[in-house]
Amino acid sequence: MKFKYTATNKAGKTVRGTAEAINKEELVAQLTKQELHPVLVRASTESVDTIKKMRGKHVKLRDLVIFTRQLSTMVSAGVPLTGALSTLQTQTDSKNLKVVIAGVIKDVEGGLSLGEAFEKYPSVFSDVYTNMVKAGEAGGILDDILKRLASQVELDASIRKKIKSAMTYPIVILSITIIAFFGIMLFIIPKIGKILTDLGGEDAQLPVYTRAMLDISNFMQHNIIIILPVLVIGVYLLRRYIRTPTGKYQFHALLLRIPVLKTIIIKIAIARFARTFASLMSAGVSVLDALEVTGGAIGNKVIEEELHKAGEELRNGKQLSVPLAESKHFPPIVSQMLAIGEETGQVDTILLKVADFYEEEVAAVIDGLSSLIEPLMIIVLGSIVGLIAASVMGPIASLSKNIGTK
Repeated sequence: MKFKYTATNKAGKTVRGTAEAINKEELVAQLTKQELHPVLVRASTESVDTIKKMRGKHVKLRDLVIFTRQLSTMVSAGVPLTGALSTLQTQTDSKNLKVVIAGVIKDVEGGLSLGEAFEKYPSVFSDVYTNMVKAGEAGGILDDILKRLASQVELDASIRKKIKSAMTYPIVILSITIIAFFGIMLFIIPKIGKILTDLGGEDAQLPVYTRAMLDISNFMQHNIIIILPVLVIGVYLLRRYIRTPTGKYQFHALLLRIPVLKTIIIKIAIARFARTFASLMSAGVSVLDALEVTGGAIGNKVIEEELHKAGEELRNGKQLSVPLAESKHFPPIVSQMLAIGEETGQVDTILLKVADFYEEEVAAVIDGLSSLIEPLMIIVLGSIVGLIAASVMGPIASLSKNIGTK
């Protein structure tokens, strides 16, 4: 991190300059070794601007897991917080995380708690992460909370990796199919249309699906300059709408109507709810606060809305298991297990078992989906190729036969 400093030398002259250091204390030590007496030390505008820019940047989950585990170990060993953060800043290989940690150190030295400092970087530290850190600081169990957070981030990373792996193949195939469709419609079908016209004349009787394909090709040829910008603008506007509260809610509701995807989303949501809620409860967070934070970590606005309504029922004196039993998306086993936890006073323990169960279910569903997608995509591609072949070869064979009989 860059600092600007003003110091005096042995002769009493004022010296100004900039220097790199992990924090102010290290820079002061450097200046003292150079026989300079620091008068003013502050972060340079460049460093402050860099930190502000980093508030929208992302850090890889793997780097966040390592940072969390190492910070937990150092805190439990009694290392002062700023010293632990400074050490981790020098050790991490992530440039983004280095800048984020520098900002966190600056805020902690300025009097903020660690949770409040993390809160300034929402793209790196989620609401769940910051709220659990705050709870750990308040309860004096920060090292234990950081261990739980590291495990939770690892599990989230594992699930994301499996989903990404399962979706890579269909996305690649779908992209190739779309490119191939435009290529066929713009360059191949027009030539085939000319061949059919040459063989049968302008009045040749062609099958409906062949005429439809030729019409689509003709339309795309004459309007490609309009089609491409409209598609790009349409995708851009759709993405912007999905980012709005209403658009995001409707998009998430749509995802919950797609058969196979619905199962995966619900299982992931339940696993996140159970593990996050259990962790917050065990950290001493109140039920209502834990439920509010957990809702934001679910990843689906429709299910989050259900948890919000459950929170209203809690305020009216009901147990959490009661509104969840009436939920459209939470299976009965969740409310039943939660009811047992409420009766025995072991809600966190029970929910951790529920989380383990549903995380295994998610892994099984994703593995099954991976094995199902490949043959399904082959069938879809085969159908498209078959339709194009039938649309082209059928009329050619028919027209050639008519020519042969004349």
